[in-house]
Amino acid sequence: MNALATGAADAIEIRNLVKRFGAFTAVKDVNISVPAGSFLVLVGPSGCGKSTLLRMLAGLEGPSEGEIAFVGQTVSSGAGGVIADAGRRNAGLVFQSYALWPHMTVAGNIAWPLKVARWPREKRDRRVKEVLALLGIGTLAERYPAEISGGQQQRVAIARTIAPEPSILLFDEPLSNLDAKLRIEMRSELMRIHRATGATSVYVTHDQVEAMTMATHVAVLNNGRVEQFGKPIELLRNPATTFVATFLGTPPANLLPARRVGDMFVFNETPLTTGSIAPGHDAVQLLYRAEDVSVGAVPDKPSVVARFAEAAPIAGRTMVTAMLGELRITGMAEGYFSAMPGDPVTLSFIRTPDAVFAVSGERITQ
Repeated sequence: MNALATGAADAIEIRNLVKRFGAFTAVKDVNISVPAGSFLVLVGPSGCGKSTLLRMLAGLEGPSEGEIAFVGQTVSSGAGGVIADAGRRNAGLVFQSYALWPHMTVAGNIAWPLKVARWPREKRDRRVKEVLALLGIGTLAERYPAEISGGQQQRVAIARTIAPEPSILLFDEPLSNLDAKLRIEMRSELMRIHRATGATSVYVTHDQVEAMTMATHVAVLNNGRVEQFGKPIELLRNPATTFVATFLGTPPANLLPARRVGDMFVFNETPLTTGSIAPGHDAVQLLYRAEDVSVGAVPDKPSVVARFAEAAPIAGRTMVTAMLGELRITGMAEGYFSAMPGDPVTLSFIRTPDAVFAVSGERITQ
């Protein structure tokens, strides 16, 4: 599924973009328009094409087909190749590795791109002080990369990228080398920096929590295609495909295969919902959020018995996962819940399905 969002002030336009490496197609007919000032997150599993797409935005790869435009100006074309190289796109790229010059101080690393761009010395020094303060690393100015922590090195890499005041910031999984606590802290920092600079940001990650926390817009990629593009809450509330429905959200949603029996859809011999929700379909996939599944029997609600797998306390409740054959089903229990792996657990479906999908994965709209 291609998604095209239009706007009067789009900073980035991606039109019918394709990237091939020999016989392999890494990016397949992608169409996205990114409003100025947005924080777009490209999210998806490893190998879905998100980093290749980012490299084309950066000018490090040329498209096989299609075009990329920045603020209305074409910078890459499948017909003409890379029209504007990486140095002439007014875009900054933060790599997964920090790639700092080890023989330069922190201040020297930040000043280097400004020196290459021939900024006057006074203006250069003033800008270095500004970004040091913005990133909270002013006291590190005279240290060398080997003398500071990984988190501090990441801040230096970001400071070096934003120093030339690019209109577009590109991030290739910049937090993947940090520990869990520091990742959370740096997410907040990146959002603050994004607001402070006013730049349009494109951020690549496989972590859907990062995507939903940071983004103004999300593009979910799968096998080189954009499965869905939009605002985070839109994708959560109205997933267009089963892939989006199960990839986004914590915990992930449950997808239950159901077949039509009479005027009901039945899962594991349990009638769950009326067949009128999907006219003309003999088999469907029913989406139930974890909060729609209660652990324990509930009067007058359909239920199944599964085998306990694991439990995780969350805000005074317990997220319980159980197995029904090879299918994982997640529900919520009030308070603290514990059981031994393999113990029987009753799961009750306390609401109607949140969405219905065809067997092929597309959403069925009523």
